[in-house]
Amino acid sequence: MQDEVLILGGGVAGCAASIALARKGRSVTLIERELMPRHKVCGEFLSGEALEDLHALGIDVAVLGAVPIPYVRLAAARRAAEAPLPFPAASLTRKTLDTALIAEAIAAGVRVERGRSVQALSRTTTGMWQATLDDGISCEAPTVFLSTGKHDLRGHPRPKDPQRWVAFKMYYRLAPAQAAELASASELMLYPGGYGGIQPVEGGIANLCCVVQQRYLARAGHRWDGLLAKMQQDCPHLAMRLAGAEPLLNKPIAITHIPYGHIRRTTQNGLYCIGDQAAVIPSFTGDGISIALHTARCAAAAFLADEPAPLFQARLRSALLPQMRLAEFAANGLNNALARAVLPFCLRVWPGVMRITAQLTRVATQHSDVAPQAIAG
Repeated sequence: MQDEVLILGGGVAGCAASIALARKGRSVTLIERELMPRHKVCGEFLSGEALEDLHALGIDVAVLGAVPIPYVRLAAARRAAEAPLPFPAASLTRKTLDTALIAEAIAAGVRVERGRSVQALSRTTTGMWQATLDDGISCEAPTVFLSTGKHDLRGHPRPKDPQRWVAFKMYYRLAPAQAAELASASELMLYPGGYGGIQPVEGGIANLCCVVQQRYLARAGHRWDGLLAKMQQDCPHLAMRLAGAEPLLNKPIAITHIPYGHIRRTTQNGLYCIGDQAAVIPSFTGDGISIALHTARCAAAAFLADEPAPLFQARLRSALLPQMRLAEFAANGLNNALARAVLPFCLRVWPGVMRITAQLTRVATQHSDVAPQAIAG
């Protein structure tokens, strides 16, 4: 079968791009390996830019039960500091968000193939892109959007992760007093070898998402219970939050080898890389979903403006590089023992520094696109 555009991956970026293209009358097939949307390793933070993009796509996060997040708290050792966010923000589980995006894509006319895994992507002798599925069937199109998230497709790898990061995700029902204390804040907690975040999501539960280096996990015995105990020992604020909490998953969701700081340098004609296949920002920024939506919107605009994929990818890299480098610098600082000791104190004295950092690590808004000539049309 042949389409005008193939989109490989039905997460936030893939769905957003498919909706944008289908609304412009393009024939689009989206291939997603999961049969149904599921929970994923994700902080589930929706920044102001993400909320703008979702609104433009027709997604009303308030109707979906999103929790407003007006505050951010930083906790290290026994100290914590709070600051208001400089933009509107919300929290929504990926399962709920992905379900809404898939439904919107189908309503826009996208042909969605779920429960289908892409085994290979290659060019044919006629210059078409050919995606070979797990059942041996091939799909062809002149243009492909690669949006497989944190999972690389054979033949199209991202660089190796030199620090060997591992991420875990668990949902909890907090004790009533702790749920009230967490309220509508996103809390970032620091410990040697990584950091974690906890925030409320819809349904009265909390999302704990943490990122650690392999050596930190090794000191915890490579076990979730050991890791959780060590994180609570190193950050008593987390221990306080989880006192009396009920875990809601049988085991945590985990993913390894996350290439933080990666920005795609080059690509081939007709292959637009979006989402985590385009750029992977450190998790503490809470900008992952925003970047997924931003890169999808920019790639769709570039395609509709007939901008070649290699030119788009180079322009996208230039646009994201300042925010990415600043986020990497800040992430390295968070892993510094002295910084962990003094940051909460400094933020109590000058909470504005947290707002400034949040603003500087944001991606561009809808009014500043990689392909502005396409927006005007």
